[in-house]
Amino acid sequence: MTDASKITLVRIAFIPLYMILMYLSGGTPGLMMWLALAVFVIASLTDYVDGQIARKYNQVSDFGKFLDPLADKLLTIAAMVMFCAWGLFPAWALMIVLTREFAVTGLRLVAVGKGKVIAAGQSGKIKTACTMVGLCVMMGFSTIHWLGLLVMVVIVVTTVYSGVEYFIQNWKCLWDE
Repeated sequence: MTDASKITLVRIAFIPLYMILMYLSGGTPGLMMWLALAVFVIASLTDYVDGQIARKYNQVSDFGKFLDPLADKLLTIAAMVMFCAWGLFPAWALMIVLTREFAVTGLRLVAVGKGKVIAAGQSGKIKTACTMVGLCVMMGFSTIHWLGLLVMVVIVVTTVYSGVEYFIQNWKCLWDE
């Protein structure tokens, strides 16, 4: 296992700690929410670090191409689920995100069955960055309703756009050849 993949596994390991801190915060500003935000930021930064290491030290692997986006999905969905439970992120928006994630994962599985690995595209990376930054904003300013709505719109728009782009670029994977 590469160093880059080990860092990605650290991101996944941070998720239970993040969830506990978010739960203890009760969705209100305070020490637990700030600690949860700190854990989320550190975990999010590992996404950048593992990518840099993978490229710089030629550690790009099929396992990393699979694990990295999975770690991103788990981290961001964990945050959205907590906000949804507190009524700060609408369930329909979470459902759009989950549908996109399952659809793209399914597309990747079909591609793997045909010997092709679909790595994260540029729009997917932008979606992930917007989502991570937006969720940080929500954690830091959870009492500002309009800001949460803006974050939700950005997350939904970038999610839908990147999902459509993945299917347009890789639609041939779905057909028997």
